Amino acid sequence: MSTPTAPLAGLRVLDLATLFAGPLAATMLGDFGAEVIKVEHPRKPDPSRGHGPSKDGIGLWWKLLGRNKRTLTLDLSAPGGRDVLLRLAAETDVVIENFRPGTLERWGLGWEELRAVNPRLVLARVTGFGQKGPYAHRPGFGTLAEAMSGFAAVTGEPDGPPTLPPFGLADSIAALATAYAVMTALAGRDRTGGGQVVDMAIIEPILTVLGPQPLWYDQLGYVQPRTGNRSRNNAPRNTYRTADGHWVAVSTSAQSVAERVMRLVGRPELTEEPWFSAGSTRAEHADELDEAVGHWIAQRTREEVVDAFEKAEAAIAPIQDVRDVMEDPQYRALGTITEVEDPELGTLRMQNVLFRLSETPGAIRWAGRPHGADTDEILAELGLSAPAVAALRDEGAL
Repeated sequence: MSTPTAPLAGLRVLDLATLFAGPLAATMLGDFGAEVIKVEHPRKPDPSRGHGPSKDGIGLWWKLLGRNKRTLTLDLSAPGGRDVLLRLAAETDVVIENFRPGTLERWGLGWEELRAVNPRLVLARVTGFGQKGPYAHRPGFGTLAEAMSGFAAVTGEPDGPPTLPPFGLADSIAALATAYAVMTALAGRDRTGGGQVVDMAIIEPILTVLGPQPLWYDQLGYVQPRTGNRSRNNAPRNTYRTADGHWVAVSTSAQSVAERVMRLVGRPELTEEPWFSAGSTRAEHADELDEAVGHWIAQRTREEVVDAFEKAEAAIAPIQDVRDVMEDPQYRALGTITEVEDPELGTLRMQNVLFRLSETPGAIRWAGRPHGADTDEILAELGLSAPAVAALRDEGAL
């Protein structure tokens, strides 16, 4: 179902997971040629089909999350469903699941059973808290990871409450980590000949991207506070309003950029101050630096500000909503938003594959398909006869 030149062509993935982290990891693999079979309960489809806005009763989030996936209905708790899953697993490279620990085992589909039919299988287990520990059996979602990891504690204004992101941040980070973990396990299989289990806890990858906070605390007892849009590591770093009512973001992580910004806004004397020579000491003078930058920006339109910063080789970006993103010339040049033809909804615009490969690029072959659309075809490929499929339907396994 994928082009022979796709880098993951020939790789089969069973996506047993629901909602976001596990399924998104499978989507990323499918974008680069893996054959992904999405397995959903016959009577309880992946909840992402009903998340967020829909058009003509069709969930739009699923169109993104389900792209490049064939869809199969299977009740894994039914004996017939278990048998079909084991037959599929015998011919599969990767299984991705996100049931609570012990659920697959209760159905007779744990690692021992899966490994018995396919010793080369990679089983990626994506859960909120991992496969062991005191929280392992709790229900886990990305929101809890954003809270537990320290993300919410450092996000928001200093005098405001901890702030959660209005989208699936922890799930998306975990999806990236899961795709990486799966490819690492497959590389290991090339060397050892055997598969293995990937234990991915959603609470962990987001902690990694938060940076050296545990190290700071371990060595210095330092707990990073909420600073709003400011940074304790450099300044000026904030959002600033332009004369025409737009907003822009300025970053000065590099010393040379900080100096260019202050020269641009007409305050070159500040660069001569002893405290200006390091980001952390500049941050101690954020009020003065923000006042200088903010005053200059407030007198100009967004277009004037961005043009001036670009000519000065200083770092700036307009704060854009999705309407701006869809028209942004840089995203257009990269092909970040692409068009996909869909038999249900016509032409769809969505995010393209995650990165560009010069010789074996990824591709979106189709958007998310209807619930169970490929069930009969997949089972026929597996060698099941029409009467056998009918019997499974009568059992409620399909």
